[in-house]
Amino acid sequence: MVAQQLDALVVGAGYGGIYALKKLSDQGLHVKVIDAAGGVGGTWYWNRYPGAMSDTESYIYRYSWDVEDLQNYPWKRHYLQSADILAYLNHVVDRHNLRQHVQLETEMKSARWSESETQWIVETANGDTFHTRYFIPALGLLSKKNYPDIPGLGSFNGVLCHTAAWPESLDLSGKRVGVIGNGSTGVQVITAIAKDVKQLLCFQRNPQYSVPSGDRPVEPDYRKQVNERYDKIWDQVKNSIFAFGFEESTTPAFSVSEDERQRVFEEYWRKGNGFRFMFGTFSDITVDEQANVAASDFIRSKIRTIVKDQEKARKLLPHERYARRPLCDAGYYDQFNRANVDIISLRETPISEITATGIKTSDGTVHELDVIVFATGFDAVDGSYTRVAIKGRNGESLKDRWDAGGPTSYLGVSVPNFPNMLMITGPMGPFTNLPPTIETQVEFIADTIAAAKRLRGAPEGENSHGLHKTDSVTGNTERAAPLIEATEKAEEEWTKLCDEISTESLFRKADSWIFGKNVPGKKVVIMFYFGGLGNYRKYLKEIVKDGHRGFRPLIDG
Repeated sequence: MVAQQLDALVVGAGYGGIYALKKLSDQGLHVKVIDAAGGVGGTWYWNRYPGAMSDTESYIYRYSWDVEDLQNYPWKRHYLQSADILAYLNHVVDRHNLRQHVQLETEMKSARWSESETQWIVETANGDTFHTRYFIPALGLLSKKNYPDIPGLGSFNGVLCHTAAWPESLDLSGKRVGVIGNGSTGVQVITAIAKDVKQLLCFQRNPQYSVPSGDRPVEPDYRKQVNERYDKIWDQVKNSIFAFGFEESTTPAFSVSEDERQRVFEEYWRKGNGFRFMFGTFSDITVDEQANVAASDFIRSKIRTIVKDQEKARKLLPHERYARRPLCDAGYYDQFNRANVDIISLRETPISEITATGIKTSDGTVHELDVIVFATGFDAVDGSYTRVAIKGRNGESLKDRWDAGGPTSYLGVSVPNFPNMLMITGPMGPFTNLPPTIETQVEFIADTIAAAKRLRGAPEGENSHGLHKTDSVTGNTERAAPLIEATEKAEEEWTKLCDEISTESLFRKADSWIFGKNVPGKKVVIMFYFGGLGNYRKYLKEIVKDGHRGFRPLIDG
């Protein structure tokens, strides 16, 4: 089979991959996107479990760069269900005639850098080979499924499924269902299926702090106001900390009276949204223990009020810090008032094994089930990369590099010794709302490629195949792309900065996937830049202004 020659190969057809394809194609590059899935959508192609929903409001869970589409594309509720997001992404692909450049059902098997050819050679599971100047993994933060290591996993006679691979034909009506996991996904699926199943047993290791989402139908006047303010909305989003479309609080929790503090908590509980409650109420909930306890106590009081059964309420009450990724729901705690829904604390009675008929806990009870749902999340961030063989200069393995020193990068984009590999949402990118962050990184990558071409002397509008280099020994001239590669020093400094910024955060003290703590045996490391999207964008501008500081000279190669 003849290898396909490209300027850029993008791996992943989600939010990042779609925009990278659009942006780089507009710059005149020959670009292709491949994805293992049968359709575009990335995370939203795979996550079709009942209740799957974005916790970003609808008006900003989309691309900011197509103004006409922002004004006209319909959205009926304040929060989008997974089917809505998938439909939107398909719409964008068709609107901009991108589908012709997308190759689906094509799983990347390996990628290796060829020093002699100054390009990446990417092989796929179906036998295709791509030779590409730029290798752009848009693999997503949450794509490698995490299954717990439970004895007897293969012995169950019923249906086993992971929320990230939900069978379209699965009907839970009248079934006895067990859900393992109660993070964001678990909360959503439990809320959605409780009314339909015969029995629902929720196997919970860590009780969660969840607040209402505030989802409701969109009023016509609201949509009109959003359309009229989109310029200001995006300016605020891109210059904020978390990019969720609200003003983050600058008021410390204990700078106001107890009555005022409770009033603010109640107001934001009613408004809804987990990020808004954590970061819109007071400025120090995730850095000050006393403020954190105040917010925790408020949510616990709500759980006690909502859940009528005292034993269920006791098991649902979180006792750890309120310092994980903030959650919101469409009535999660209310579901435990149903007679067919119960909670099993894995702190008190851990799972000992999965049997042919159900789940056995340490007290000897076998919970008879027809379906077991794993809402156990992902080997997040770096797991998307280390599951495939990626080898850089001198055959260095990305997995070995990260296993030894932790998943590090420069800006969440570039790794030393992996030239022209430009990641979207790689390790140590911003911990923020993803679509605006993805746009920021894609635009930085595209602008850096364009700058490298200009510095190398490519004629206007000519793609990288028009660039040449001459071997100083043989005098032979061959085509070559400019090399874009972070220096070791830049990666070290960025890693240090990410570590320093997160030092005061209570997130570091929680048992969370954000630091890799959800996967047994995984090294606990800094996975994100916690300085906010606005500061990240300023940092990128300064880097560009300073001649792409932190990258090897862009005309080398």
